[in-house]
Amino acid sequence: MSIWKPYEDLKGHPPDFRVTYRFYAESEGRITRPAYQGLRSDFLYDGDDIKKIGIFCIHTQFEDMSGNVIMDKHLPVPTQGTATMWILFPEMRRLVHVNRIKTGIKGYFMAGGTRLGEVEVTEVLGLHKNAETLR
Repeated sequence: MSIWKPYEDLKGHPPDFRVTYRFYAESEGRITRPAYQGLRSDFLYDGDDIKKIGIFCIHTQFEDMSGNVIMDKHLPVPTQGTATMWILFPEMRRLVHVNRIKTGIKGYFMAGGTRLGEVEVTEVLGLHKNAETLR
């Protein structure tokens, strides 16, 4: 087993928010490879025009059915479940995301211009405190 190092340990702060997610099925155009802990997908807000606004560097940390961080990097993550989200750039957290991320906001996991799956924000966690304290 290859052990995942949780973002809380690496970054020294709590996640910004939690989502429920669902990866698309192959019949919906899903990339056929399974996803693993450490997936470096980006984030697109539902309704945004990717050509005008672009995608955002917000990375995912997948959780198991009990809400614990999945620690084995070599086991595929569930095709649907919960995950915590980590905004990579403090300036974007303060200027953009603190005003946009709210419970019920929908978006997509992105690989370039390809939608891998859909997400819905279920809980705002450290976003506002992180926006104030992280530079």
